[in-house]
Amino acid sequence: MNASTDKILYLLKTHGPQSAAALGEQLQMTSMGARQHLIALEAEGWVGFSDEARGRGRPVRLWHLTDQAWQRFPDTHSELALQLIDDVQQLFGEEGTEQLIARREQQMRIRYQAELNQPELAQRLAALKTLRSREGYMADMRQEEDGSWLWWESHCPICAAARACRGFCRSELALFRELLAPAGVEREQYLLEGDQRCLYRIRPQP
Repeated sequence: MNASTDKILYLLKTHGPQSAAALGEQLQMTSMGARQHLIALEAEGWVGFSDEARGRGRPVRLWHLTDQAWQRFPDTHSELALQLIDDVQQLFGEEGTEQLIARREQQMRIRYQAELNQPELAQRLAALKTLRSREGYMADMRQEEDGSWLWWESHCPICAAARACRGFCRSELALFRELLAPAGVEREQYLLEGDQRCLYRIRPQP
């Protein structure tokens, strides 16, 4: 690690996925110079990338932090979340935990429905991607040849809470199905079961 690579990790942490050109501008270096740092960081497991289509022309390569890189940053919220979940379970039992999960789901539903009001599935997915990425899930998607969509989230900002209580994951899947109906939503990969990410397949209603 050096000053430039540390700065790149900080920028990706605070501003989310970015292109080499955008990073180079903020670091006052060429996009090629930033790209060389990114390639070195990728080789060491600190960053990854996804290619995002933006209209006509070549896709834009956006770089993001890996789970390994996220561990460089302190996360006192995880300890607090685990303590709160344990306290709820001790004080109110499983019913209290379910009420906590339901309350979070309702708050997310209100927030997401305000943004996912488009009639087309692709538009709703794009809006959901913006929301989830803003929340730290590093969401991305692509459409397959059979018309279905693959949706994946490379990071889980509530991972500690989800490990302690998988009801949070169950609740999010139920919310996806509600927001994207009548399309079907199935989870094909699961971060908490050893996969590199959570991956969903979304099938439009025929």
